Amino acid sequence: VQLQASGGGLVQAGGSLRLSCVASGRTFSTYVMGWFRQAPGKERKFVAAISWGGSTTYYADSLEGRFTISRDNAKNTVYLQMNTLKPEDTAVYYCAARSSWNSQVGRTDTYAYWGQGTLVTVSS
Repeated sequence: VQLQASGGGLVQAGGSLRLSCVASGRTFSTYVMGWFRQAPGKERKFVAAISWGGSTTYYADSLEGRFTISRDNAKNTVYLQMNTLKPEDTAVYYCAARSSWNSQVGRTDTYAYWGQGTLVTVSS
């Protein structure tokens, strides 16, 4: 599967953005989807994941409920709604896909497919 992320940009602190990730192919609904982010000079970190049908989600504790992951399998798209953005949310955001849902969904190295990333910059 090929993934194409979009929706990043420059936003002021307290603002919102919605990221999208479109997948190629007809098997999107068979993939668990995740969002990760990588700040300058730092390692890539888990943000959120969503199960095949969207009924189960999992978030990084640090997000404090500000982000929401969702998916539309008819459109082969996964979204990340980001609210109350903070300067520390500045990063390149990546979408990724894996086959299974288990306790490892937060691990970067368990995702087989990655999008190219979209930059989110939050100004103070």
